[in-house]
Amino acid sequence: GGYVANSLAIMTDALHMLTDLSGIILTLLALWLSAKSPTKRFTFGFHRLEVLSAIISVLLVYILMAFLLYEAVERTIHMDYEINGDIMLITAAVGVAVNLIMGFLLNQSGHLHSHSHSHPHSHVPQSNSPNTVHSSSHGHSSLAVRAAFVHALGDLVQSIGVLVAAYIIRFKPEYKIADPICTYVFSILVVLTTVRILCDTGVIILEGVPRHLNVDRIKEDLMKIEDVYSIEDLNVWSLTAGKTTAIVHLQLVPGSSSKWEEVQSKARQLLLNTFGMYKCSVQLQSYKQEISKTCASCQSSSA
Repeated sequence: GGYVANSLAIMTDALHMLTDLSGIILTLLALWLSAKSPTKRFTFGFHRLEVLSAIISVLLVYILMAFLLYEAVERTIHMDYEINGDIMLITAAVGVAVNLIMGFLLNQSGHLHSHSHSHPHSHVPQSNSPNTVHSSSHGHSSLAVRAAFVHALGDLVQSIGVLVAAYIIRFKPEYKIADPICTYVFSILVVLTTVRILCDTGVIILEGVPRHLNVDRIKEDLMKIEDVYSIEDLNVWSLTAGKTTAIVHLQLVPGSSSKWEEVQSKARQLLLNTFGMYKCSVQLQSYKQEISKTCASCQSSSA
């Protein structure tokens, strides 16, 4: 519709919708990849393909946005363009209608979900309980639906803005500058929508700790396990969004090496259930007293 009407505002609004569509496709891709078994070459599976797809889709959106911004600047400077007000108005009206339907459905879904799980939500245990992740999963789902509803409201406001611009251009063609102005505003919205995706994918690629986890808190809870003397090493990273992996190396207190199975079980339960790890590996070793060693150069200098 934007191409036929020669409207950059419609095309930029469609570009914003493209970012939402890519998010849905990535979610479906993640569900499909989660069913794939690891291979001898890819022992972690293919979860990182979701991250690569996210980066490619965002880069594609940026390329299209750069083209639209260039056209908007050209139109602002030269003002040598014509817009079909009728087609722009019809397309903008359809966009508003679709966003209204989507917002209504998400709102109804959020209400139904919150009512159907009202009792579990009123008794969510504290974060240090082993059952935290399991019992609060419905709460996370409800929050996801509410977040999608808020995002849909933002899309609705943008579509209404396009509709207003289309109305102005249809009945006041001399104010066609409203079309590139909408492109500038909506391009900012597209950037704000995609920056978070780039940041999250960057953290995953660099194997950083997910934003919802605190390494110090994990260490404190591991140290509370009976017969744990120290934490030699702890690595936490994400295979992809929502699939966190951890490797921890624990040292047992002197004389408790016979309890290693119990300690390992408690540590795994803590990581998997309390902190919601997708996979974890717990390595144990008996207590070894650290002996300070003097380097060869120091020994030779003292001699």
